[in-house]
Amino acid sequence: MRFDRITLRNFKCYGDADLRLQAGVSVIHGPNGSGKSSLLEACFFALYGSRALDGTLDDVITNGEDECEVTLEFTHGGGAYRVHREVKVHGDSAQTTKCVLEAPDGQFEGATDVRRRVTELLRMDEEAFVNCAYVRQGEVNKLIHATPSERQDMLDDLLQLGKLEDYRERARDARLGVEDVLGNVEGQVDSLDDQIEAKEERDLHGRLNELETERNEVDDEIERFEDNREQARETLQETESVLEEHAERREELAELREDVDDLQETIAETERERDDLKESIQRRRERIDELDDERAELLAETGIETDADDAAVDDRNETLDGNREDVAEAVSDLRVERENVQNEVENAESAAEDLAERAAEKREEADELREEIAADEKQLDERREKLSDLDDRIEERQATFEDAPVAFGEAESHLESLQADREDLAETISDRQVEVETLRSSVEEAERLLDQGKCPECGQPVEDSPHVDGLEEDRERLAELEADLDDRREELESLDERIERAEELLEAERQVAQRRENRENVETLIEERAASVEADRERVESLEEEAADLESEADEKRDLADEKREALAEVEQRIEEREADLEGIDAELDRLQRVRSLDEEIDDCSAEVESLQERRESKAELNDERRERLREKRDRRSELEDAYDEDRVEQAREEKERAEDYLQKVEPKLESLRERRDELQNEIGGVRNEISELESLRDRREELGAKLDRLESLHEEAETLEGMYGDLRAELRRRNVSSLERMLNEVFDLVYRNDSYSRIELDRDYELTVYQKNGEPLDPEQLSGGERALFNLSLRCAIYRLLAEGIEGAAPMPPLVLDEPTVFLDSGHVHQLVELVESMRQVGVEQIVVVSHDEELVGAADDLVRVTKDPTSNRSTVRHADAVLAE
Repeated sequence: MRFDRITLRNFKCYGDADLRLQAGVSVIHGPNGSGKSSLLEACFFALYGSRALDGTLDDVITNGEDECEVTLEFTHGGGAYRVHREVKVHGDSAQTTKCVLEAPDGQFEGATDVRRRVTELLRMDEEAFVNCAYVRQGEVNKLIHATPSERQDMLDDLLQLGKLEDYRERARDARLGVEDVLGNVEGQVDSLDDQIEAKEERDLHGRLNELETERNEVDDEIERFEDNREQARETLQETESVLEEHAERREELAELREDVDDLQETIAETERERDDLKESIQRRRERIDELDDERAELLAETGIETDADDAAVDDRNETLDGNREDVAEAVSDLRVERENVQNEVENAESAAEDLAERAAEKREEADELREEIAADEKQLDERREKLSDLDDRIEERQATFEDAPVAFGEAESHLESLQADREDLAETISDRQVEVETLRSSVEEAERLLDQGKCPECGQPVEDSPHVDGLEEDRERLAELEADLDDRREELESLDERIERAEELLEAERQVAQRRENRENVETLIEERAASVEADRERVESLEEEAADLESEADEKRDLADEKREALAEVEQRIEEREADLEGIDAELDRLQRVRSLDEEIDDCSAEVESLQERRESKAELNDERRERLREKRDRRSELEDAYDEDRVEQAREEKERAEDYLQKVEPKLESLRERRDELQNEIGGVRNEISELESLRDRREELGAKLDRLESLHEEAETLEGMYGDLRAELRRRNVSSLERMLNEVFDLVYRNDSYSRIELDRDYELTVYQKNGEPLDPEQLSGGERALFNLSLRCAIYRLLAEGIEGAAPMPPLVLDEPTVFLDSGHVHQLVELVESMRQVGVEQIVVVSHDEELVGAADDLVRVTKDPTSNRSTVRHADAVLAE
C-alpha cells in the first residue's frame, strides 16, 4: 500500500494544502509546532474517521472556520482508491456531512461503511494500524510499557490469530450448547419411558370396554323413566284443564255477585247525588236574590234608577271618568307648580349660601396675603443685608492685588506666561543634566584608562600621547556645566514660588467674579420680591371689594327665598282642595264597578243553576241504564249456579295430585341417571385421551431417540473442532514468536552499536528480556531513555517485517509511518535510525513516511517535504524541497 496524495482544507492549522507522496522514504521536515504531525493525523483521519482522533470532530476544524475537508488518494493491491471526508459545524458540535470511498470494486458512502471497507482492505482496524504501522509522537515506549497479555493481544490481532481464538470460542460455545441440549433431551427420553411404562400397566383398552357397557345400561333406564314422565304430564294437563274451567266459572259467579252489589250501591249513590244537586240549585237561586238587592242599593246611592239597564250605568261611568281626568290633570299641574316654586326657594337659599361662602373665602385669602406680605418684607430686609456683606467680601478679595506684580484681571495670562517659562527652564535643565552625565562618564572612563597608563581616547600607551591634555579641559567643562546646572535649579525653585503666587491671584479673581455674580442674583431676587409684595397688596384690596359685593348679593337671594315660600303655601292649599274632589269621584266610580261585578256574579249563578239542572237529569238517565244491566247480571248468576258439578271437580283434583307426585319424584331419578351417564362418558373420554397420549408418547420417544443420536455425533464434532483451533493458534503463535524474536535481534543489532547487550529474548507469553554481555537478564524498563526508544523502534520494525513477510501476498502492508522518532535519541543514535529506515526499505517496505525536525534525517529522504507556519496568520504550508529550491 502507498499514500499518493493528501488534500486538506481548513484542517487544524492548514487552510489549504495539497501534498503528493512518492514510493520510498518521504521525510516531512520543519520546526517544532509547524504542523508536521497534523499531516499524518489527516491521513489517519481520512482512513478511520472520528475513531482516529483523541478528541472530537470539533478539534479538526481550523479555528474560526465552520467546515473542513480531507481527501486521501492511495494505491492498494494494484488498485487506486480515493477517500473523501467533509466535516461541518451544526449548532454546538461538528458532524461528518460527507464520507465517500471510491474503490475499484465500487463506491462506498457513509462513515460506518467506509471505515468497515478500509478495515477489510488493510485487515486491521485503527488500533491495529497504530500498533503496527503508525508510530505516533509520544508513544515510542508504548509496547515496552504494555503488559505481556496486552502485548500478546496486540500481536495476535495484527497476525489475525485473534480470529482463531474467536473460532475456538465459538466452537467451545457450540459444544457447551450441544451439551445443554443433549442433557435436556436425555432427561426428556427418561421421562417419556417412565410415562409409557405407567400407562401400559393400567390396561386402558379393557377399562374402556367396561365403561361403554355400563353407559348403555344407564341410557336404557333413562329412556324408560322419560316415557312414564311424559304420560304423567298428559294426565296433569287434562286435570288442570277441568279444574281451570271450574275455577273460571266460580270466579265468574263471584264477579257477577260483586257486580250486582256494586250496581245496587251505585244506583243508590247516584240518587243521593241528585238530591244534593237539587239543594245546590236552591242555594244558587237564593244567592241571585241577595245580589239583586245589593245592586239596587248601590244604584240608588249613585243616583241611578234601580231598574236601569247596563247602558245607563256605562254612560254614568264614562261621565265620571272624564271628570276624574280633568281633576287629576289639575292636581298634576298644581304639583308641578309646587315643585317649581320649591326649587326656586332651594335655589335662592343655595345661591345665598354659595355667595356667603365665596365672600368668606375672599376675606380669608386677603388675610393670608397680608401674612405673606409681612414675611416677604422681612425676607427683603435680610437679602439687602446679604447684598452689603457681598460688597465687603468683593472689596476684601480685590485688596489682594494691591502688592501683586500684575493688576486685577491679568492673573490668568500672568500664570500662563510663568508656566511656559518653567517648561522651557525644565527642558534646559534636563538637557544640561544629560550633558553633565555624559561628560562625567567620559571623564571617569578617561581617568580609569589613564590610571592604567593608556591614552584616554585611543587606548594606546600614554607616553607622548597628544590626547592627555584634553582630559583637563573636559574636567573644567564638567565643573562649568555642574555650576550652571545648580543655578538653573535655583531659578526653577524661584519660578515655582512665583507660579504658586500667580495661582493664588487667579483663584482670587475667580472668587470675585463668583461673588459679583451672586450679588447680581441677589439684586434680581430683591427686585422680583418687591414687585410681588406690591402685587399682593393690590390683590388684598381687590379681594375686600369682591367680598362686600358677594355679601350684598347673598342678602338679595335670601329675600327672594322668603317671597317664594309664601307662593308655595298658596299652591299647597289649592292642591288639597282638588285632591278632595278627586277622592269623591273615585268613591262613586268604585260603586259603579261593584255594580258591574254584581251583574257578572248574577249571570254566573244563573248559568250554574242551568248546569246543575242538566247534570241532575243526566244522572237520572244513567240510573235507568244501570237498572237494566242489574237485571241481566241477576239472570246470568242464576244460570251459573244451576250448572256447577262438585263430584267431577273432586276426581280431577285427586288425579292431578297423583301426576304431580310422580313428576316430582321422577326428576331427581332422571337427574341422577344423567349424572352417572355424564360421569361414564367423561371416564370413557379420559381413557381414550390416555390411549391417544400413550400413542403420542411412543411417537415422541422415537423422535427424541433419533435426535439424541444426532446430538451425540454433533457434540463429538464440536469438541474436535475446538481442540483443532486451539492447537493451530498455539502452533502459529510459537512460529510467530520465534520469527519475531529473530527479526527483533537483527534490527536491534543494526541500530544499537554497543557491546553492553548480547541478545533480546521473547518467550511464548510475549515477555521481553534483554541479556547483557555477562549473561545477566535485564527488563526493558531498566534501559535508558534513548535505549528504550531504539528498543521500541526495533520492536515496531520487527513486527512490521513479520507482518509484511506473513501476509504481503494477500493484503499489502500500509506505509511505515514514524512521527518524531528522534525525540529521545542523541546524535549518534540518529545515524543508526537512518540505517534502520534504509534497512526497512531494503526488506521491501514500499513507502516510509518520517516526520522530524532533525536535519540529520533529511539525507535519508528520497522525497523531502518542508512545512512552515506563518506567525501572523498561524497557518501552515507544505511544499516539496525541490519546489522550494526552485523558487
